[in-house]
Amino acid sequence: MSMVILTAVAARAPAQQLKLGVSQVDITPPVGAPLAGYYYKRNAEGVHDPLHVKAMVLEQGGVKIALVALDLVSLPRDIVESARTMVQQRIALAPDHVMISATHAHTTPVILTDPSRYNLEGNDKQIAQLYTDSLAGKIADAIVQANANLQPVEMRAGVGKETTLSFNRRFFMKDGSIGWNPGKLNPKIAGPAGPVDPGLPVLYFESPDGNKPLAAYVNFGLHQDTTGGVNISADFSYTIGEVLKLVNGPGFFPMFTIGAAGNVAHLDVSRPEAQRSYQEAARIGAVLGGDVLQVIEAAPKVNVSQIRVSDEILQFPVPHFTQEEIDWATRTQATYNTPKAAPFLDLVKAARVLELNARHGKPLEAEVQVFTLGDKVALVSFPGEMFAEFGLQLKEDSPFPITIPVELANGALVYIPNRIAYEEGNYEPTAARLPEGAGEKLVDSALHQLLKLFQENSNAH
Repeated sequence: MSMVILTAVAARAPAQQLKLGVSQVDITPPVGAPLAGYYYKRNAEGVHDPLHVKAMVLEQGGVKIALVALDLVSLPRDIVESARTMVQQRIALAPDHVMISATHAHTTPVILTDPSRYNLEGNDKQIAQLYTDSLAGKIADAIVQANANLQPVEMRAGVGKETTLSFNRRFFMKDGSIGWNPGKLNPKIAGPAGPVDPGLPVLYFESPDGNKPLAAYVNFGLHQDTTGGVNISADFSYTIGEVLKLVNGPGFFPMFTIGAAGNVAHLDVSRPEAQRSYQEAARIGAVLGGDVLQVIEAAPKVNVSQIRVSDEILQFPVPHFTQEEIDWATRTQATYNTPKAAPFLDLVKAARVLELNARHGKPLEAEVQVFTLGDKVALVSFPGEMFAEFGLQLKEDSPFPITIPVELANGALVYIPNRIAYEEGNYEPTAARLPEGAGEKLVDSALHQLLKLFQENSNAH
């Protein structure tokens, strides 16, 4: 692993000390809960490792923000809004100062939406409904508890580069088509159809005297779909946390968020061996955990002179569907509980048609939220699975040396491909809820907000 580290800059001591509070709440569902992430029925048969909602609250100079991550495949916007409302009522923290994301672990419970592609019935639906109804309150509890735990900290920040774990899962095939997860050692593969984002940004928090490690915020753009199976698991991010706690003590607080990973997986098609197991998740987590430790070792202190917040909600139209399309989608989704009764891409398309049709023409809302910590660090949220190209562009064009894209935050708009992918087709653009060009508009919004906040920061000095 190689690293890109911020150069340490002598700066005025901040007028007020940065403070951090952390907390986590268990959100492990009961055994038997229906599992999310795939297009066929699965129920949890055990618990491999627990799931949590984790919250960090940062405060400097009277400005406070909350960073939240849940071990879930995704989190619908209505739950985000409910949790934010509770937080505002309990500790007067404004909704646009709260960033709530999912880690995209695929061995986590179904969160019910209306309509839901999971087509649950009976006891399965009851379990999922109870779990879904409990989430907003647990998110709010974690934030409120973190807020109560505020203490002075120093922050260090750096960016590692991990190139051995992630692979673009879209491929140019020799027949001119685009393949998606086309299989290991497939002789028809010509080459990858896109990049990966190898960046591994880390924010590390310690006591002001430097003697006590407290917490780390870690971000990496890789699908959390490595365990497979039917046991509940937070996937490889669980092992990252365990590695960091082994080194820094059991009270250390690790948080993982997923970067731009919409077209990025862990499967190396040039290797014949199977790569879906708890051991593979542990291997990936251990490698990343070691990488994070190297970043921390070399990362300089960052003067968080001011926390700034910006937020924009973009609206996108939804298409109109014919009755024939709606009837087809309804019949197709009814086969959800019968594996392979319908072609995979038909299930994907049916879920999209029914979900968008249920909006009755109401535009989709996509929130782009930006937090900046001084003039060195920025976090940017996107409400879906952004293609790696977008994460790379954001980092290249941002005025902040460390810019962290956080996907699946403040909404669950599925895949957000780049324009060329809509032309190429296959899974992600078939599943996409937003229209072609939406991803580019989201990145433009993020860059506009970043430039505005950077200028404000410069003017303040």
